[in-house]
Amino acid sequence: MNVDRWDIERDGKLTEAAMRAKLEHLGYSVSRYVYPPGTYFPDHTHDVDKTDAVFSGTFRITTAGGVADLGPGDAIEIPSRSVHSAQVVGNQAVVSFDAVKIR
Repeated sequence: MNVDRWDIERDGKLTEAAMRAKLEHLGYSVSRYVYPPGTYFPDHTHDVDKTDAVFSGTFRITTAGGVADLGPGDAIEIPSRSVHSAQVVGNQAVVSFDAVKIR
């Protein structure tokens, strides 16, 4: 499981606009979501390659490759048809960018 962490030297200051721009530059269509504490998505798949990126809060992603707690500036690729689950960790809402690879 490979987590891409925001690098201020490479990526600049972490802002929502900068995170969206980075994902769009990488060829993704981006949607913003806010998930309140207690949100849980059980095992599921998608028919597209996607990336989950976190702007704020902590989002735990579980895949066959392991478990990763994504914090601000973290992103993880989820290949199409990969079984995964996700949950908000802690008492802070998660602001997340759901990025779907444009084919």
